[in-house]
Amino acid sequence: MVDWSQIVRQHGPLVWTTVYRLLRHDADAADCFQRTFLAALVLSRTQPVRNWPGLLRRLGTARALEALRQRLRHARRLRPLLAEETASSGTPPPDRAAADSELGDHLREALAHLDERQAQVFCLACLDGLSYAEIADQLGLTVSHVGVLLNRARCQLRERLRGHEPAAARRPEEVQP
Repeated sequence: MVDWSQIVRQHGPLVWTTVYRLLRHDADAADCFQRTFLAALVLSRTQPVRNWPGLLRRLGTARALEALRQRLRHARRLRPLLAEETASSGTPPPDRAAADSELGDHLREALAHLDERQAQVFCLACLDGLSYAEIADQLGLTVSHVGVLLNRARCQLRERLRGHEPAAARRPEEVQP
């Protein structure tokens, strides 16, 4: 029998850090936090868990990426309405201008477009600092497959974020006149 209050107390900060790092929104992070522990509960009833931090980090990352994708779909539905509002006022709303200036927002959006496995591997390696071997163990992959997925994720993110780099950081041939 698993003592869930102990698991939440012990691993809650890890899960919160994992989901909040991706979402940057308290309510969304709290929802993912709960869904992560619910998924862990369901999984623990079907098979023994040998690595709670690894499982919770993986589930939290997956839930946060799902929330990012949902947020992106919702934003696409609202974009035409916001465009009409912005066009009528002539200036973008302050919160929109601030959000557009944040590279972190662009990264989260780009992550939402990645293949699910690639996004998980990228988050575990680059945001959580796990080694290839640790990621391979948590996701049931080989170390070389982790490397391939991470390389693909980095290449796709580089392409998606290229337009959001400051012009000074780009090579001269990439800067448009």
